[in-house]
Amino acid sequence: MADNAKVKKLVSKCLQARDMAYCPYSRFPVGAAVLTADGAIITGCNVENASFGLTVCAERTAIQRAVAEGHSKFTAIAVTCDIKDSFVGPCGACRQVLIEFGTDWVVYLTKPDGSYKETSLKDLLPLAFSPAHLGHKIT
Repeated sequence: MADNAKVKKLVSKCLQARDMAYCPYSRFPVGAAVLTADGAIITGCNVENASFGLTVCAERTAIQRAVAEGHSKFTAIAVTCDIKDSFVGPCGACRQVLIEFGTDWVVYLTKPDGSYKETSLKDLLPLAFSPAHLGHKIT
């Protein structure tokens, strides 16, 4: 993803989404912002539940919102939390959900101060199980 202004906007949106997190149990707010192939930015935050297994991560919330709004092709995601001294990536379950929509994602791991590290979904989930393993190609 080359457009620096677009990256900054994506990072800013994930930081804003983190502020909306509902996390009364873990007190660990997470925000995510996905960039669709057509340039839309869709955000998500983690939403916890007293029945912990029903908690939904920010990345999955963003993907589900995007799909509900008619998007299924993505080029990038920015993810943030409140950890200040290191870059934190999506959990394994979220990585698997992201790979459902393609392997060529740029991933921006973002600190609370807005600094970020660029990586890729392929690097975060090597040897991934994907729709291709089931003979399905995402179009």
